[in-house]
Amino acid sequence: MGEAFALLLHRTNNLTSYASSYQVFADVLRSCASISDIKFGKSLHSHVIKQGHNSCSLISKSLLNMYAKCRALEDAQKLFDEITVRDTVTWNTLLSGFSASGRHDHMVMRLFNKLHAAQDPKPNPVTLAIVIPVCTRSGTNGVRKSLHAHAMKSAMESQTLVGNALLSMYAKCGLVVDALTVFRGIADKDVVSYNAAIAGLAENKLVEDAFQLFTKMIKGSVMPNYATIANILPICAALGNNFSEMLGKEIHCYVLRRADLENEVFVINALLSFYLKIGRVQEAQSLFERMKYRDMISWNSIIAGYTSNGQWLKALQSFREFLDTKIFGLDAITVISILPVCAQLYDLQLGKEIHGYVFRHPVLHEDTSVGNALINFYAKLRCIEAAFSTFSLIPRKDLISWNTMLDAFGINLHETRFADLLCLMIVDGVKPDAVTILTVVHFCATLSRIKNVRETHGYLLRSSILHGNAEPTLENALLDAYAKCGNLEYASKIFDNLSGKRNVVTCNTMISGYLKHGSHYDANIIFQSMSERDITTWSLMMRGYALNECPGEALNLFLELQYNGIRPDAMTITSILPVCGQIASVDLLRQCHGYMVRTCFEDAHLYASLLDVYSKCGSINGAYKLYQSTPQKDLVVFTAMIGGFAMHGMAKEAIRVFNYMLECHKKPDHVVITTVLSACRHAGLINEGLLIFNSIEHVHHMKPTMEQYACVVDLLGRGGKIKEAFSFLNQMPIAANANIWGALLSACKTHHDVDMGHAVADHLLKMETSDIGNYVVLSNLYAADARWDGVLEMRKLIKTRDLKKPAGCSWIEVGRIKNIFVAADYSHPERDLIHSMLGHLDKQIKELYKSPHA
Repeated sequence: MGEAFALLLHRTNNLTSYASSYQVFADVLRSCASISDIKFGKSLHSHVIKQGHNSCSLISKSLLNMYAKCRALEDAQKLFDEITVRDTVTWNTLLSGFSASGRHDHMVMRLFNKLHAAQDPKPNPVTLAIVIPVCTRSGTNGVRKSLHAHAMKSAMESQTLVGNALLSMYAKCGLVVDALTVFRGIADKDVVSYNAAIAGLAENKLVEDAFQLFTKMIKGSVMPNYATIANILPICAALGNNFSEMLGKEIHCYVLRRADLENEVFVINALLSFYLKIGRVQEAQSLFERMKYRDMISWNSIIAGYTSNGQWLKALQSFREFLDTKIFGLDAITVISILPVCAQLYDLQLGKEIHGYVFRHPVLHEDTSVGNALINFYAKLRCIEAAFSTFSLIPRKDLISWNTMLDAFGINLHETRFADLLCLMIVDGVKPDAVTILTVVHFCATLSRIKNVRETHGYLLRSSILHGNAEPTLENALLDAYAKCGNLEYASKIFDNLSGKRNVVTCNTMISGYLKHGSHYDANIIFQSMSERDITTWSLMMRGYALNECPGEALNLFLELQYNGIRPDAMTITSILPVCGQIASVDLLRQCHGYMVRTCFEDAHLYASLLDVYSKCGSINGAYKLYQSTPQKDLVVFTAMIGGFAMHGMAKEAIRVFNYMLECHKKPDHVVITTVLSACRHAGLINEGLLIFNSIEHVHHMKPTMEQYACVVDLLGRGGKIKEAFSFLNQMPIAANANIWGALLSACKTHHDVDMGHAVADHLLKMETSDIGNYVVLSNLYAADARWDGVLEMRKLIKTRDLKKPAGCSWIEVGRIKNIFVAADYSHPERDLIHSMLGHLDKQIKELYKSPHA
């Protein structure tokens, strides 16, 4: 700096006039302002005072500008006070300094009022252009109107600079009509005028009006600039119709025809964001790869875009490429964009490395939004302690921090910690918002805490949170909570009170509640009364009918859905698949399978359901082919295949699949172990079944369930090992239920062990089981032992306990027609032919057994 200062002095000393010397000083001070070199600027100020040049208006203004631009506002104010003759430029320079800081809005307004009161000099358009944005962010509506009135009295309203500032002010305050009035009054509209109007309309959700104004602009004489393109592309994406992509591509073509825009990184970033927002990932990737220069926004846009479109691996790859450039460091947006990717890919290690990077950089560590993203990351990976530790270390927690941590405790059902944190939040003076209430309501509903749901409902009614909400999101959550807790009366009252605010979600929630409790009639009334239905509505009704054994109604709805031109989604197919199993319709099942293939559904659970229904419909070969063709086999797929083999008595095949699952390092759960045990018991594979049962505790480190104990008792009983089964039952660490005693009783009957049967019967009678099958078996056992008093006692108990045996039912699909057969029912139209064929078959079987070669 010393050499530069000496060179400057040498140059000014060689100048022939003071005017030239003053101009050199002014130019150098302007350069200091542009590079924020306050130290060199102050050295010049000292030299100016020593040389007596501070009385020069040009140098005074240049010094004031330097201090203002370098944010040395105290020095600027001091110099301003020393200037005796102040013109409008002097006032504007000081005003711009305080305005640009963003932290001295009160000082800007005080200075403006002082200038306004002085009458000389008078504020000019530049003055108003400086003050109006300050008034926009910190002033009241009255102050804004006063400024507008001053502009009108001073005949400055129609001037471009003032008009643009007023236009932007009204748009940001949501006063769109006033903004458009100002826009129309601007005499000489420039590109800034159009940009402010377009941006204002877009900010106020008037995207179609914004696009129409852009169309008017390009038809006129004003040429769009880079800011116009950056404003209009998000509008194209928000239009949400079939023309969205076409309009964006037309703008892209326009950019390519403009050399000044084509290489502008700001414009390319806007195009990149546009393509990613409308889901055109391939176009965005191609555009990104062709970029000559990429800034931080470019990298953040592509990483965040891949993330929002579910392209987790591509997002991770772009993140690694970004790190390899070593040009930029991670900023808050990078961290917030990549952490969800780590969570989706279960990459705890990378997430921890990013956390370490954040910890080493104070700017990121003190950023609350980064801390919130880290809490969310750890919560999704079930690392609750890490999430809470991160939450505790956030220096300035905002409401999102509290809500995110509450949600983490809620999802993982940490009831005590959830309640403690909620209390701590209120004690700290943090007022719950709608998101907090939603989290609390969902948590209470998950735990079926009806009392807490009512308490939350009461808090909502006392607070003002519900007021001003256009969408009934909170009311829908309460309705859902009451329905899940079994209180349909309260749910129905909320539904009735929402008669003027109901949306599709409201009706879907009420339908779901009714169907869950078997109220088909009430659900159907709401369904029929809905003026608007989405695919969820149809799927809910179909699933409700399927779960409540009403396959005909579910199938009719499925056909009606397609008749109305609505394309079934994965949820719809999941809802209709059980119907295929209930009516044993392989034909309908194959149609669903074909649709899934054509629509490219990749949901593994959906294919597991399809596999399960193939088994239930008797097509075990179809199920196995589907199992083999599934590339990513998870636990649900393995369970479905094992269950299919078990259902068809193919126990060895079921065990083979189970063993292959273990080889694939898939940790079994209780469902799959119970399924394979069931296969063993039906096939009489005692050793294999006992081996699998023993592995539950010794290999997989789980406690056996009651159902698994029942499987072992039934396995031993069916194999004739009655005493071993009885001994096993008595050694169980938990008390056996009626199902286990009933299984042993059936084994006693099968193997004619009357004595053991009596002992088992005594246990069963004490339990007052409601399974009529147990009483029938007991009755038959007494009859085999000629104990008719026992038979009469069983019949008496069946009658007094009002137990009824459901009629046996079977069906078969022939030529796409379902044929149902119920015990003691003679309504089938082909009954004579069927009985005739059965008689013929019976005769042939008897003759076969009479044959000496049989």
